[in-house]
Amino acid sequence: MKPAVLLTRKLPSSVMARLETACDVECFDGGTMPHEELVARVAGTRALVSMITDTVDRAVIEAGSDLRVIANVGVGYNNIDVAAARARGIAVTNTPDVLTDATADLTWALILAVTRRVGEGERLVRRGAWRGWAFDQLLGMALRGKQLGIVGFGRIGRAVAHRAGVFGMSVAYTVRASVGRRGGPSRVPDSEPMPLDRLLSTSDIVSLHLPLTSETLHLIDQPALARMKRTAYVINTSRGAVVDEAALAWALTNRLIAGAALDVYEREPLVHPDLMTLENVLLVPHLGSATTETRTAMADLAVRNVVAVLTGQPPLTPVP
Repeated sequence: MKPAVLLTRKLPSSVMARLETACDVECFDGGTMPHEELVARVAGTRALVSMITDTVDRAVIEAGSDLRVIANVGVGYNNIDVAAARARGIAVTNTPDVLTDATADLTWALILAVTRRVGEGERLVRRGAWRGWAFDQLLGMALRGKQLGIVGFGRIGRAVAHRAGVFGMSVAYTVRASVGRRGGPSRVPDSEPMPLDRLLSTSDIVSLHLPLTSETLHLIDQPALARMKRTAYVINTSRGAVVDEAALAWALTNRLIAGAALDVYEREPLVHPDLMTLENVLLVPHLGSATTETRTAMADLAVRNVVAVLTGQPPLTPVP
C-alpha cells in the first residue's frame, strides 16, 4: 500500500506524476486551503507538501500524527512550527538554491524600475496624463558609482551582489560571522562587510535578503529608515515583516528616503493603505520565484524530499 501524501495545492503535471508513482496523493484544488480543512485532512497522511501561504502550526502537526515529513515549497519556512515538528520526529524541508537566480533577477528588476521611476511613468501613460517628452520629466537615479547595501548575504544576497558589477555599483553587506568564515563573500568583487548602521547610512540602495525571525521582525523600522540617505531606496524581496510598513509609509511620505520597491508584505495579500497612495513606492505581488522553470523546480525538489524520507533516506534539503 502506497503512503498517503496531502498536497495543499496542485503541482505541475510532471511533478505530480513523479509523486503519484510512489505515493497515494490527495490534493486540494481550490486555491489556498483553509486552515481548518488542513487540520481535518492531514490526519492519516505520511507527508504534507505545503506552500508558504499555509500555516502549519501545532494544531496541524498534532492532527497529522502519522506525518514523517513536511515539505515546504519555498525557501522560507516561517509558516511552519519547526520546533513542534521536530519534537514529534517529523522532518521539515524547504527548497533552497533552485529559486536563487529568479529572485536575484527580480530584485534587479525592482531596483531598475524604482530608480528609473518606471512604475510612475507607466501610470502616467495609462491615465492619459503624458504630454510628451520633457527635459526634466521623471528624472531618476543612475546606478554607476553608487553603493548597493545588501542586508543578508546568503545565497540570494550573494547572487544579487554578483550582478552589481554589471551596473558599475560597489557592494556593502551584512553577514553572520559563520558565513564569512566559509568564504562566500570573498568571491564577490568590489564588496565590503559593514555593520548594519553604517550600511544603512552610506548605501544608495538597501536590498533585504533575510529570513523572518524574531531578530529580523521590523528590522527596518523608523530609526533604521531615519539613518538612510534621503536619496536612498529600499528593496524587499525577502519577507514582508522584515520591514515595518507603517514606518516605511511615514519615511516615504516625509521624503526621508527617495523610494521603495516591495515584492512581499507584512499581511499578504493586504498592503498598508498608506503605501497604496504613494507614487514613490513600487508594489508587485510576490513574484520573486515566479518563473515557470523555477516554480517547477521548487515543486520537484519538495516532492523528491517526500519520496526520500518515505523510502527511508535522509531528506535532501532539511531546514537548518
